Amino acid sequence: MKGNMRGWLLGMAILLLLLSACSKDEKVGAEEKEPDATESEEVEETAEEPEEEEDSKGSLHFQAPFTGVLTKDENWARPVLATINNHPAARPQSGISQADIVYEFLAEGNMTRLLALFQSELPETVGPIRSARDYFVYLAKGLDAFYVAHGYSPDAQKLLANRYVEHVNGMQYDGTLFKRSSDRKAPHNSYISGDNIKAAMEKTKSSTEIDKIPEFSFHDSIEDARVGDIATMIDVRFSSDKNFISTFSYDPESATYDRMVNGIKTIDKSNDMPVAVSNILVLEAPHRTIDSVGRLAIDIESGGKAILFQAGIAKEVEWKNIDGFMVPVENGAPANLVPGKTWIHIIPTSGISKSVTYTP
Repeated sequence: MKGNMRGWLLGMAILLLLLSACSKDEKVGAEEKEPDATESEEVEETAEEPEEEEDSKGSLHFQAPFTGVLTKDENWARPVLATINNHPAARPQSGISQADIVYEFLAEGNMTRLLALFQSELPETVGPIRSARDYFVYLAKGLDAFYVAHGYSPDAQKLLANRYVEHVNGMQYDGTLFKRSSDRKAPHNSYISGDNIKAAMEKTKSSTEIDKIPEFSFHDSIEDARVGDIATMIDVRFSSDKNFISTFSYDPESATYDRMVNGIKTIDKSNDMPVAVSNILVLEAPHRTIDSVGRLAIDIESGGKAILFQAGIAKEVEWKNIDGFMVPVENGAPANLVPGKTWIHIIPTSGISKSVTYTP
């Protein structure tokens, strides 16, 4: 009987030990599940981060319409097109380093004028402002830009008087919206501030928001642009006068071109910043003289031959007027530009072979 009792007690002791061990195992198991749950939550948080990163780099970004540069905030400001004096006595100019696009056109006497287009930003000071020509007004109309000039040719005056484009002119606002600098002589000293351009838009009851988006196309990567003939030094000549020959040099580190005229680097007078552009376009367009003064008619509608410089290369393309915009075209579609600022030369037909040279 005692032996049976000892056996029963021994069995109960073993059973209790087993139950105790199982209980400890369950506690350990319960404690091990908590880290699993924490890891699961961390995985879920980590999985959400790429979506936020994708949003911050993708759908939340706005592509500037004239430069293709991605920005965090949308900018619906209407473009402003200003006629800027390019006479040697008017240099260096103010505001041109901040222009999205600079168009360079011939005026009279083989001299050129600049049409600076501002949309991404509006400079504190722009100028010297010079007089309008009818093809400048037509360009502003195509761009749906608020047009700024000081003075006008007879044909341009008719267009402006009929409010063909919304505009402000220094002939009506000299000394008020337009200011004369004391360091230069007229007609090389008329300036307008960015604030006064905004005031002019309000005074003339002009639209202040962009209405037309240009048919420009942009590369996703600078590497995609490096297809063509190597061209790191470029000369564009409007005449034999060295004051109207632009020399561009390519900087591979910034992927932009500096501009120099007659040995002088093009610097913005208002901020001392050099002009640095990502694209240079040379477009051929028909030119003809229309009066004894030498004023021109320039066809900015019909399109023609063009050459595009970007990323240190040169590429022959064409240009077309697409909904008012002078657009480079390759294989029937808008040619890709490198995101950034662009300088556009409009030269007489058959001028590329005579007026443009480039070297590696």
